[in-house]
Amino acid sequence: MSNRWLWTALLANVTAQILKVLLILLVERRWAPDKFLETGGMPSSHTAMVVSLSTGIGLTQGLSSPLFGVAVVFSLIIMYDATGVRHSSGQQARLLNDLLEELREVVREGFSPRPLRVLLGHTYLEVAVGAILGVLCALIAFVWLP
Repeated sequence: MSNRWLWTALLANVTAQILKVLLILLVERRWAPDKFLETGGMPSSHTAMVVSLSTGIGLTQGLSSPLFGVAVVFSLIIMYDATGVRHSSGQQARLLNDLLEELREVVREGFSPRPLRVLLGHTYLEVAVGAILGVLCALIAFVWLP
């Protein structure tokens, strides 16, 4: 229970997920609490989590510590994956869903595949905002709080 690094990372993740729901409410004027448990969207909760962890380690262990180096590499892999592979998968899912809808209109009987999840990855902006949120959470936990 006393692991501030772990709790800070979890706080950053939960904060990002709450922000997703609130941004949808603010921008789209609809209540979507189910988005709290989904991947994708603004901001990237995975990025917020790993960046807060890396920042917390850097602030407490030093920027030249091996542990900070490992945390940064881990964070970069997560962010690269979110904007690369996972984002591309989301785009492919969107395209496949469109094709399935066209096939559904032609075939009609007995053709009912489930649509694929589309929001898997992130744009660069969503990852950047997640990174800023992660740094802020770590600063609050390790610098501004006693």
